[in-house]
Amino acid sequence: MSSPPNAQVPPVKTRSRRSSSIGRIDLGARVRSLSTSKESDEGKQASQARVAQLASASSSDKEILRKIVTAYVELNYRHTWLTPLIIVLVVYAAYFSSGNYTESNILHQFVAISYRVPGTNEYGKGYKDLFFVTFYIIFFFFFREFVMQIILKPIAHYFLSKNGNLSKMNRFLEQSYAIVYYSFSGPFGFYIMYHSDLWYFNTTNMYLTYPNFTNDYLYKIFYLVQAAFWAQQACILVLQVEKPRKDFMELVFHHIVTILLIWASYVFHFTKMGLAIYITMDVSDFFLAISKNFNYLDWDIQVPSFVVFMVSWIYLRHYINLKILWSLLTEFKTVGNYTLNFATQQYKCWISQPIIVALLGFLQILNLYWLALIFKVLFRLLFQNKMEDHRSDSEDDDDDSEQDKKNQ
Repeated sequence: MSSPPNAQVPPVKTRSRRSSSIGRIDLGARVRSLSTSKESDEGKQASQARVAQLASASSSDKEILRKIVTAYVELNYRHTWLTPLIIVLVVYAAYFSSGNYTESNILHQFVAISYRVPGTNEYGKGYKDLFFVTFYIIFFFFFREFVMQIILKPIAHYFLSKNGNLSKMNRFLEQSYAIVYYSFSGPFGFYIMYHSDLWYFNTTNMYLTYPNFTNDYLYKIFYLVQAAFWAQQACILVLQVEKPRKDFMELVFHHIVTILLIWASYVFHFTKMGLAIYITMDVSDFFLAISKNFNYLDWDIQVPSFVVFMVSWIYLRHYINLKILWSLLTEFKTVGNYTLNFATQQYKCWISQPIIVALLGFLQILNLYWLALIFKVLFRLLFQNKMEDHRSDSEDDDDDSEQDKKNQ
């Protein structure tokens, strides 16, 4: 789409591309809507065969049953949110129709958090939390596909279809979904922090009350839903539901470290530190997604949005994260218990300290790598008047644009 009235379109420059074989996983007949990559030829042929079978004139009971199955497969191929939605609805319907909303109901561990401490609003931890996370991973597969296909795709088509770049439309969809999620998770995280003793990124209280065996209702929901979101995003990355980007390997390492931090912070009772890390990532990623989408739309506001994103990134991903890293070196030993006792689950000790420092340090190195790319964009913006995304655009966008035009 052309820019809004009076907008100046920045000069177009052919982008240098970096090829890579990393992450090229053969998914076979990739479905058209689950992936924002191009639909595979095998998928198209299979769909055409199913449509032909549905159009056949045979009407025996066996053929009708076969057509019902084929119709469902084809419908699910076109609308990939259908199966996860059915799973979620069936589980919810069975749970709420049972009339038993306590933990004695086997479905409770899937739809609601478990291990409530009697007489309090606090919840402990246990293996049932894994079922909760698994169920909401399925929910996020539905939510992502439904939001992108039903809500965001018409918006992307309206704004970007005229330029014929389907690859840019796909990137716009991916970033728009990120905006939808982070617009809830970021404020929710700050709300929980505000109503705790952590406000505002109080590192001392991360260690003063350790170990945190329990969390209140909203805190635990936030933590486990975030775990489900990041696990589902890791599946998206590994299965290449989104097209691999230039920084694919860095994103893989980032997700590995993030999931390790989520698991370790929850199991070993460092959830206060985990909340702070969640917030720094979600809020900065929110502004990143907004900045990228304004860039795709080629609107004048793309420059101010990029500046806001850059400031949020430096403040949250570097200043706050380095503040937490520094507290690990200065407060971890001196504030609160510092002992190793497996019987009482005391893990704030000489073993956990270097592990946490290493994980957060590696995360900081990745963030510094992306910061270098951000400054590269800033340099070109200031001295060449060009807004070019070096952080995570597809390495083959140019090739896709040409192919998209041929397929139209």
